Amino acid sequence: MKRAVSFLVTVYASVPVLLYLFPWILGHAIFAHLLRLPFFVDLGRPGDIVNHTCNFYLDTEEDVSVGVWHTLPASQWKEAVGKSPEWYRETLGDGHPVIVYLHGNIGTRAINHRVELVKILSRAGYHVLSVDYRGFGDSSGEPSEAGLTSDALYLYQWVKERSRGSLVCLWGHSLGSGVATNAAVKLQEKEAPVDALILEAPYTRLRELIADHPLTKMYMFLPGFQSLLWNTLDKNNIEFANDKNLKTLTGPLLILHAEDDNVVPYHMGLKLYQISAQTQKERGADVPLQMISYSANRGFSHSNIYLDPDLPNVVRVFLQKLRL
Repeated sequence: MKRAVSFLVTVYASVPVLLYLFPWILGHAIFAHLLRLPFFVDLGRPGDIVNHTCNFYLDTEEDVSVGVWHTLPASQWKEAVGKSPEWYRETLGDGHPVIVYLHGNIGTRAINHRVELVKILSRAGYHVLSVDYRGFGDSSGEPSEAGLTSDALYLYQWVKERSRGSLVCLWGHSLGSGVATNAAVKLQEKEAPVDALILEAPYTRLRELIADHPLTKMYMFLPGFQSLLWNTLDKNNIEFANDKNLKTLTGPLLILHAEDDNVVPYHMGLKLYQISAQTQKERGADVPLQMISYSANRGFSHSNIYLDPDLPNVVRVFLQKLRL
């Protein structure tokens, strides 16, 4: 028993020391990109998992190549049989809205809840481009906040150049919500604002999310630990501040959040909605702004909002407002 207690105390005490000596550990924990789930999936063969999907790679920066799946609207499945990657790219300008899906941490574009959402959006009539940021899946490079944002921006602009006026929407889930709003801010600064943002299970800012984590709470009472944690975040150049971003963004926004979310508290999504509403009011912006809340008894938690049978209609109604 004494040995067990001594071991646990040693492990507990080692965490602050490791953070101090090796600050990069926190970045790896946040992105969790080395957990390349699901195992034994060939990302170069998306057809094994989702219908009529083309895999390709984009060089978003020198020495950085990211893997992307392009899933067609279901209405084009028959026509797509045997077609080349070039044909897939041409379809981006066929008038169907395009959704650039920015996933959360851990795993690849092949994780089940991501694939199931893509299938639903495909059946609803959308092109979906699912990207594994640098360092994730079969993409090269190492992840960073600036890097993930750069990858999302590159893909969005790549799609816009080929969409011939079709709507292009950024959909960010969890960690991806921060990537999405970061990219949207940069696009707005270039006076080329994103057509629409959909944030699924978004947090206010990563710092608040980390502070709310049960493991972090075990250390917060230690003198100096909070300062160590925030300094380590700064050293990693990680902020992901959705709240700050939404104080400047004035474009169309849809927020989806489940009340029983056990990863990102529901109140964070609600706060973001309130921030955006205030921003729209102060700037006189007249654009679609909506939050869909899912009651806890539906059991959607953090990653299962795709189970809502009305989700395609929610997205359709929101995007239709942009055409008026």
